Amino acid sequence: MGAKLFGVGIVLLLTVVRADAAAPGALTEGMTNPGYEEKPAWFKSSFLDLGEDIAEANDANKRVVLYFYQDGCPYCAKLLRENFSDQALVDFTRKHFEVVALNMWGDREVTDLHGQTQTEKAFAAAVKVQYTPTLIFLNEQGQVALRVNGYFPPHKFKTALEYVAEKQETRQNFASYLAAKAPVAAKGAVAPIADALPHPLKLRDNREFSYRPLLVLFEQPHCAPCDELHDDVLKDRALAVSMTNLDVAQVDIASNEPVQTPDGKVMAASAWAKQIGVQYTPSLVFFDQQGKEAFRTEAYLKTFHVHGAMDYVITGAYRHQPNFQRFLQRRNEELQARGFPVDLME
Repeated sequence: MGAKLFGVGIVLLLTVVRADAAAPGALTEGMTNPGYEEKPAWFKSSFLDLGEDIAEANDANKRVVLYFYQDGCPYCAKLLRENFSDQALVDFTRKHFEVVALNMWGDREVTDLHGQTQTEKAFAAAVKVQYTPTLIFLNEQGQVALRVNGYFPPHKFKTALEYVAEKQETRQNFASYLAAKAPVAAKGAVAPIADALPHPLKLRDNREFSYRPLLVLFEQPHCAPCDELHDDVLKDRALAVSMTNLDVAQVDIASNEPVQTPDGKVMAASAWAKQIGVQYTPSLVFFDQQGKEAFRTEAYLKTFHVHGAMDYVITGAYRHQPNFQRFLQRRNEELQARGFPVDLME
């Protein structure tokens, strides 16, 4: 499977990130940003020249991970406090990887090998970081072996680490690898959604006649996160109301059933999922009225984030605010101001 540059499909331009004198998240001496989380001491410490980091990692038979974070991010805190408080996870990560931390909103200078410079936040935008944490695993040539958008709980995170450490990206996609290691408790079938588009799916035809955005849920049997999505998230009343403003289709990424895609091609469901880079289940991929992809969500998202993603597309906000995290931040602030406290972990 061809590696992609942060999901764009070209080789990563190795990047030099010049460190400031101040530590990430620092304001002035003795002060820190609200929500700042200290990074583990074993994260890679260097001038953050990614070319050198990859070369050094290669010499040590390791791979580089770019970890994008932001201060005040509860899932970043969860990753650092829970995943990296598991000594076995820490030992495995340190054995196989060098972790480089980048602030999604940071102002440190980023320079690629062609001499072009930009801030951390501009670099994050360029590589389409929409969630924190985002972890981008690079292979020995600086290509993307795996991208994890959002938080993975420890057992799933360990599977992601193993996938990259074993160089499985050259043999299979992550969803298939993860399914093979799924808990026995996961259901053996994709749960149906009432009023979803009928099969065989004719999504180009749907785009020609429907005024609503299209949501395609990519799922598979024996997928515990898929079960959680159906059993918990999609049963939220407010989210269900938003969902009535979408046409919904379900695709089993392991199926060879023919699908007419939004751009009019006909291919097996599994081939379509691979073509558009779906590596996780569930993945929610949104298409506009013209059949072009508008947005997608992956990884471990709770109700607030899934609901936010739906409204992000339904309202057309994605056309004016290209960063989903900014959209969510304003949504959270406005709800808080109106007396509706938000728990981002629910």
